[in-house]
Amino acid sequence: MPAPHITPSAWLPPFFLGLLLHALLSLPTDTLCDESNPSVSLKLHASGFTSPVAFAPLNDGKGTMVVADQVGTLSLVNSAGIQRGQPFLSITDRITKLNAGFDERGILGFASHPDFLRTGKIYVYYSAPLGARADQEWDHTSRISEFSVYENDPELVDPRSERILLTFDQPYFNHNAGALAFGPQDGFLYIATGDGGNANGRGLGHSDIGNSQDLSNLLGKILRIDVHQGQPYAIPTDNPFQGADQRGEIYAIGLRNPWRMSFDRGGSHELFVADIGQNLFEEVNLITKGGNYGWNIREGRHCFDPDSPRSAPEACSQTDVRGQALVDPIIEYKNLNAFRGEPDAYGISVTGGYVYRGSKLKGLEGTYIFADWSQNWALPQGVLLAASPQSDGTWNVRRLSHGDPVLGGYIVAFGEDEKGELYVLTNASNQLINRSGNVFKLLPGS
Repeated sequence: MPAPHITPSAWLPPFFLGLLLHALLSLPTDTLCDESNPSVSLKLHASGFTSPVAFAPLNDGKGTMVVADQVGTLSLVNSAGIQRGQPFLSITDRITKLNAGFDERGILGFASHPDFLRTGKIYVYYSAPLGARADQEWDHTSRISEFSVYENDPELVDPRSERILLTFDQPYFNHNAGALAFGPQDGFLYIATGDGGNANGRGLGHSDIGNSQDLSNLLGKILRIDVHQGQPYAIPTDNPFQGADQRGEIYAIGLRNPWRMSFDRGGSHELFVADIGQNLFEEVNLITKGGNYGWNIREGRHCFDPDSPRSAPEACSQTDVRGQALVDPIIEYKNLNAFRGEPDAYGISVTGGYVYRGSKLKGLEGTYIFADWSQNWALPQGVLLAASPQSDGTWNVRRLSHGDPVLGGYIVAFGEDEKGELYVLTNASNQLINRSGNVFKLLPGS
């Protein structure tokens, strides 16, 4: 089951299934498979998960990877795809009670300490039960915690070692984001948060200007903290928002539901963040310190009206309430539900990926490889995508050919190993009811 992708307004009742199947059969097939558009293949690397939301290096010097499963466990996988039988960490007793059907809560992010061999520390973003001091009409509490491995077994986390770094309450079950990543140059921990849920940036727990635009809360942002100092952490001195009524942890604002982020391991080590749209447009942003990415003033590059979310206004402010210019996404494509049949409508919910810096996929070096979760809410039809930079600063988007126009799974996330090779994380259901979650390695196409 995927983590946060769809708002309640986008849910479809079962009787639409026949119509959806008919629409899928009428979609154009993928014919991009020439030398100018290298193809890929997918090899099953690991399986038996429910909803794998992250696949990241342990940084143990052995190439070990960690699978974060939304339902509450972390598992170790070696370079051959072999899993250790015992979970690396299980916190199923600490996450809020999950729905058996669709849910956007649970373990939502993982990162290992860059110097794991010395520190033995890892970091987890998960959904905890609502705190006693929270508004009891709200849904749950997001928690970012540090854990340590046992001294005598670095392949097993001591659950008693939890050190809670940061918590913030969530009014709804959806739009929790959750990605974690350490900056390759500054060593700080970056955290992606959603806008608080519901839809249109409104509802219980949303401020008048929208949580994503409100500097007094942590929702709808990219946060940056120093976990190496302070109790429980320190705020970097050059973080951009440290005035009165501003949360110093904030690094960038104006995001709706930033589903997966990654640093480019090459080039200028830029930070890419995919942000799921409301109804019309999906986007990927290049994050800069202090940047405002527009939600809920804009959706993608287009004006947005919370009172009329399915039609973009012709005009709106291009600055925020502080007079700061809004930043355009580098990638934007149309939502298939709103623009069915149009060639640049790839799916219904963007899933962020990585700039490819490995050695196996010739012709894709420097390409941002990402995906759309599915072409259809009711069917597991994820679509692999690739984007390349253009001279005007935008990125050209295309389908990434892999033999079929769609995958037989929802594309939940991507992973990157220590060599820069990429992995696709999928499951066959949009519910937390089975163990259909897989990790595929991207290899050259035939």
